[in-house]
Amino acid sequence: MTTHETADANPERSYLQSHNPRLNDSQCIASPSANPLVEEAKLRAGRAFVEFSQLETVRVDGEDRLKWLNNLSTAPFITLQPGESREGLILDSEGRILHAFAAVESEDATFLLTDVGRAQPLADFLESMKFMMKVSIAVQPVRVFATLLQQSHLPPAALAGAMYVWEDSWPQVSSGGTHYGRDDAAHPARGVHRSLLVTDTEHASAVAAALIAAGLTPAGVQAWEAARIVDRRPRPNTEVIDGGVLPHELDWLRTAVWLNKGCFPGQETVSKVVNMGKPPRRLVFLYLEGPDGDLPERGAAVSLEGKQVGVLTSVALDYEQGAVALALVKRTVPLEAVLTIEGGQGIGDGSGFVASQDMIVDPNGKSAASPAENPARVLRRARAGLAANQKPQPHHTRG
Repeated sequence: MTTHETADANPERSYLQSHNPRLNDSQCIASPSANPLVEEAKLRAGRAFVEFSQLETVRVDGEDRLKWLNNLSTAPFITLQPGESREGLILDSEGRILHAFAAVESEDATFLLTDVGRAQPLADFLESMKFMMKVSIAVQPVRVFATLLQQSHLPPAALAGAMYVWEDSWPQVSSGGTHYGRDDAAHPARGVHRSLLVTDTEHASAVAAALIAAGLTPAGVQAWEAARIVDRRPRPNTEVIDGGVLPHELDWLRTAVWLNKGCFPGQETVSKVVNMGKPPRRLVFLYLEGPDGDLPERGAAVSLEGKQVGVLTSVALDYEQGAVALALVKRTVPLEAVLTIEGGQGIGDGSGFVASQDMIVDPNGKSAASPAENPARVLRRARAGLAANQKPQPHHTRG
């Protein structure tokens, strides 16, 4: 993990790199104000945008692409229409997340936008699964301009320079999805809109100029991350930790998994956890208290009564709620428990952080689509009843 760089002349860049290890200088666009709290407030008000450079999109061409992607992923591609946005995952045979992407269909291609550093691994995986399908795969560098605005509220001049626009549906549960915590109406991110304008490097300057001309100001990645964390929005490069994660554990069945689409790799595990089991861990939102002006490191241990029960996956300073974080903890950790986190510059002096929890994934481990009772138990009772009714009756002999 990257440590704090106290000698860096750009403190915002230093913070971003220390809390987002996959980001480098070319991927962190520092904004003129250098005040992430002000920037986040403007972002929330629809008056700012964040530019992500050095991102890549995977372009999939060919007449079989939608049927092929439909078979490989958790998202229904068969019904995807030009201009329509979708989110999907590719899972391994045990239901753990291998790849995550934001998909948009055009007239002649499907675009898959991934997190930093994940486009080539996704493309390599897709190449390995082509077999006889009529598809072609290419990785294309892009620039992304992210806003908390609906596409319909973006300036036409900026839209004109975009290859495509991806509209994030989070936290609205899809027609084939389910949730493991709050329903749409009770979710803290209800009413939030995210639009990502994706353009090639040639048109990026024109898109940025159009956004600025429309009254939007540049903001840094830290402001975007703070808003994402407060919205309980999982991200591949932070919440998908080493060792594998089930989408149930992140409440990602809301937008990225369709339970009614048919078969896909890992589908059996997904269904089994929904219908008969409980996810072993749960994503939780944390309110942090600790040394003033400091934050724990991503990856720090989360403990309860001296025993590690999880790991910190994302952390930021929010303009309204202060120090906040996301963590992946054991599902059985009581929601009312106060957790401890070591980290920050003061840890050598024995300081650290305490955290109270707010539910993302319910500790009871049941989704809105889960049956009220485990089907296996119902089946066992039915079998026991059937066996009791079929016991041989005693034979009566004449005296």
